[in-house]
Amino acid sequence: MTTSSYRDSEYGRAQDRGPVPVARTGRHARTPDTREDVYLQVQASPEFQEIRRRYRDFVFPMSALFLAWYLAYVLASTMARDLMARRLVGEFNVALAFGLAQFASTFLITWLYARNAVRKRDRAALNLRWDTQERFR
Repeated sequence: MTTSSYRDSEYGRAQDRGPVPVARTGRHARTPDTREDVYLQVQASPEFQEIRRRYRDFVFPMSALFLAWYLAYVLASTMARDLMARRLVGEFNVALAFGLAQFASTFLITWLYARNAVRKRDRAALNLRWDTQERFR
């Protein structure tokens, strides 16, 4: 067996990826893992579980927050008609302000999601991807 290491040029560090099996022929030939086996192993790995946990830690609370914000808008539109009809500037009323805030919050959540992915998941996912690709070589 030989060992392989690669330089993670994007993040500037060398990492040892452990032994990589050398192809053998004849009766000592090893049957390579199927893609399904590798993906099941990756899915069960602690690294993958950590990536999924970080994803869930952001997505579920943010989804609940946005849903509550949206339902507040809908409920206010149906139950607090006088409040929503109150004019702020000219013809611009509270209902229009709420509606525009819905769009703004959607863009804000998208930006926060992308920022969270870069800071907390992308590097770990890239490393896991490299590990997985090494198994197919």
